Order: sequence, then structure tokens, then C-alpha cells
Amino acid sequence: MKNEVKKLGRPVNENSVRQQRIKELEFKRENGLLKRGRPVDENSERQKRISELEEKRSKGELKRGRPVNENSDRQKRIKELESKRELGLVKRGRPKKIGNEIAA
Repeated sequence: MKNEVKKLGRPVNENSVRQQRIKELEFKRENGLLKRGRPVDENSERQKRISELEEKRSKGELKRGRPVNENSDRQKRIKELESKRELGLVKRGRPKKIGNEIAA
């Protein structure tokens, strides 16, 4: 006895436009010719800018973030604190409480 396997569902018309397009896309996919998405214009302003940034990144010239204003109050405080740290005048941690007084 031989078991016959029946295909389920509606029969497929191999000559239909949709089936031909599916075959064509499958063929292109196998050969690596299928391109998806919008094509990139290499001469556009944005692509030029992106390539410039990549070059700067590779050379290490590209700075990230907002530039620091050395004359701001915050930066002055940070420099002062670092200089005190180097001299050993800044103690780390929470100050001790001896009796009712706070010892620095």
C-alpha cells in the first residue's frame, strides 16, 4: 500500500504574475541581488557630512558632547577642589560628630 500525500489548501497557479514575481525575488535573494530600502545618493550633502565625520572619528579629532567653559563658576570650584585634594586638605567621607560638635 502506498500513502499519497495531498496538498492542503487552494491550488497555486504557477504562471500568475504574483507567483512569477515571488520566484524572481527568491532568485535575486539567493544571488545577493535583492536590494531593499531607498537607494543612497553618495553625492548628497548628508552623505558628504557623514563621511567627513567618519574620517575625523578614525583620526581621533572628533570631540563628543558640549565644550566645557573653563571660566564658569562650576569649573572654578572643581579646579579649586582638585588643587585642595592634591595638597591633602580635603578629607573624604562624612564628617564625624563628637558630642554636639561636628569635627571636620
